[in-house]
This record gives sequence, structure tokens and C-alpha cells, in this order.
Amino acid sequence: MNEQFYLPLVVITITTIAIPFLFHLSKYLGEKSMNTNNQNEVYESGIQNTHKDSFERFNVKYYLVAIIFVLFDVEILFMFPWALNLRELGLFGLIEMFVFMGLLGAGLIYIYKKGALKWT
Repeated sequence: MNEQFYLPLVVITITTIAIPFLFHLSKYLGEKSMNTNNQNEVYESGIQNTHKDSFERFNVKYYLVAIIFVLFDVEILFMFPWALNLRELGLFGLIEMFVFMGLLGAGLIYIYKKGALKWT
């Protein structure tokens, strides 16, 4: 048979042998952890105690910033096709995009003046 048949067969064989061997080898060559007191505790993002009441209130600012991010992120989805078709759209397309960006800028100014972006 030709070499094109053997190459995938060799790669699959080496992979199925090498990966379990390397995992087994890392068990013996890896560094052992002697601190078993804190090993099974939950630690997530610097928060020590994550076992709290499920009805704990979160700050609304997190949700507000997420929604604002999604709104202004969708703007990019409209700008890419516009940029690709700018020559075909001509001056009208350019003015149309400036109106669109002006409306988004006005929305950003409104959000800023309402204090939605302040964390204090």
C-alpha cells in the first residue's frame, strides 16, 4: 500500500500509546502536594466562603454593565458589513453610518449622565 494510508495509522497509534504513557509518567515525575488541609476547600476568584444563601442580593450594576456591553457590542455587527460595502453604498451609506454612530453616542452620553457607569 502507499504512504498516505500509513501516515494516519501511525499518528493514531502513537497518540493512543503516548498520551496514556505521558499521563502515567507525570504521576511519578510531578511535584507532590503535602498540604492536604486546604486541598478540598472551595476557592473561587478570591472569595473564600462560597456557600451562601441562594437568595443573596447582587448589585444591579453587574447586570446593567453586561446589558450595556451587549448593546454596544452589537454595534460592531452592523459596522463590519457596512465597512465591506462602503464603496457600493457611497456617500449615502457614509452619512447613514454617521447617523447610526451619532445615535449610539447619544445613548452613551445619556447612560453616562444617568450615572449608570459609576460604581460609587
